[in-house]
Amino acid sequence: MTSSGTSHGEPDDAAPGPPAASDASGPGPAGPALWSAAWELLLPAASAPARARGRALQAALREAVRTGRLAPGTRLPSSRELAVDLGVSRGLVTETYEQLTAEGYLRSDRGAGTWVGDAVRAGRPAARDLAPRPTGAGADFLPGTPDLSLFPRAAWAATQRGVLAELPHHALGYPDPRGLPRLRTAVAELLVRRRGVVAEPERVVVVSGVAQAMTLLGFVLRARGMRAVGVEDPGSPEHEALYASAAVGTVPLPLDGEGLAMGPLRASGVRAVVTTPAHQFPSGIAYSARRRTELLDWARSVDGLVIEDDYDGDFRYDRAPVGALQGLDPECVAYTGSVSKSLAPGLRLGWLLVPASLAPEVVARKRTMDLGNPVVDQALLARFVERGDYDRQLRRCRRAYRERRDALVAALAEYFPGTEVSGIAAGLHVIATLPERYGPRDDFLLRATAAGVTVRPLTDYERAVSAGGVRLVLGYAHRSPARIREGVRLLAEAVRAEPAG
Repeated sequence: MTSSGTSHGEPDDAAPGPPAASDASGPGPAGPALWSAAWELLLPAASAPARARGRALQAALREAVRTGRLAPGTRLPSSRELAVDLGVSRGLVTETYEQLTAEGYLRSDRGAGTWVGDAVRAGRPAARDLAPRPTGAGADFLPGTPDLSLFPRAAWAATQRGVLAELPHHALGYPDPRGLPRLRTAVAELLVRRRGVVAEPERVVVVSGVAQAMTLLGFVLRARGMRAVGVEDPGSPEHEALYASAAVGTVPLPLDGEGLAMGPLRASGVRAVVTTPAHQFPSGIAYSARRRTELLDWARSVDGLVIEDDYDGDFRYDRAPVGALQGLDPECVAYTGSVSKSLAPGLRLGWLLVPASLAPEVVARKRTMDLGNPVVDQALLARFVERGDYDRQLRRCRRAYRERRDALVAALAEYFPGTEVSGIAAGLHVIATLPERYGPRDDFLLRATAAGVTVRPLTDYERAVSAGGVRLVLGYAHRSPARIREGVRLLAEAVRAEPAG
């Protein structure tokens, strides 16, 4: 059996020499890089004494396959090329290929090359995937999770083909760290139209989601001497870790019925605060007009900054959309959002609108952090927005999520009569306050977990855990109406209790 059909007539004791450069790329996409890898692995064997060189070469190649350094499916260089690279005879390489093919380490097809076989399973462990995944068992009502099956695959693929066809070669170089001008322009127009912000393209920085926006601002605020920012309580548990990565602490600040309570904010001494004014997470309230004015007055009085996380600003069902706070005073508000809820969090694409005074520092930090977001992804999103596909996707999601919200509210009324449901006018979750007979809270949660139903109590989002009964933050966007009803039924069966007395 031969791998290349070459003659064995060449002497096998040719003196090894330095690897010769080759301008042959070979068939297939993996030629030069894999040849280089093979040469590096086999070069010591090529320096063995002439009588032992063949056995050394076979042993080195066999070990490389066995340990996984050459993975199954790796294409090897031709016998001629490898012989030139190693400075040995072609016959020596041919015999090595033939021997290892006979043993099952390699496979070959006449005229098609030699490949690492898949008979040997290397001991190298496979990479683990630590991303959160649904278990498939029971039911989960985790908040903040969109329905990833709604991702517009066909439209996205068509847009990608168009982008790759039109994108000039020079655009594939290192991008402007602020983002592609085309995407910044598209995002600015989108946000002005949909969210009422002041969004000049030069004010927009493309980021890898809201998490990166928060971290960027943390670094900039730290450089300006701020050691802490205020955060809503209850609020997102991620903020503490994000700002800690920039050596900035967080101060929990309570809410009242209109939004962030102003008395504790003024007394805290912070000069920056993170807010979700359009649909507070997780309570679901919208900041009142009065509270918005008071918050901006506070920021001006302390030369401070309001950081507005508009995480689900496009999902409104029973009321007119509440415009972004940033539109009232763009020099006091940094505004951020992303496509995580509207398209998919795995795209890692978002935006940050910064006051003019902060823009140079934010852009400088963005440059040192990652040199900018991937160019093709940016161009793809820009085209997706420009062609109206993003608006169509939002309409599709709103219809689906409103139906699911209605299904959840109806199921709670049926299986948990007397439950008070709030925060339902917008977003992807509701707050359900259950009657007292379903308490105590810890017992309720234990029974839900035992039944395979995943829910989150409001206390998971509070710094100072409040007393009281069962208050749940129930996400519904990622579940069909039928599965929502079934999940609530399972929960009711698990925690059913007789009325008190």
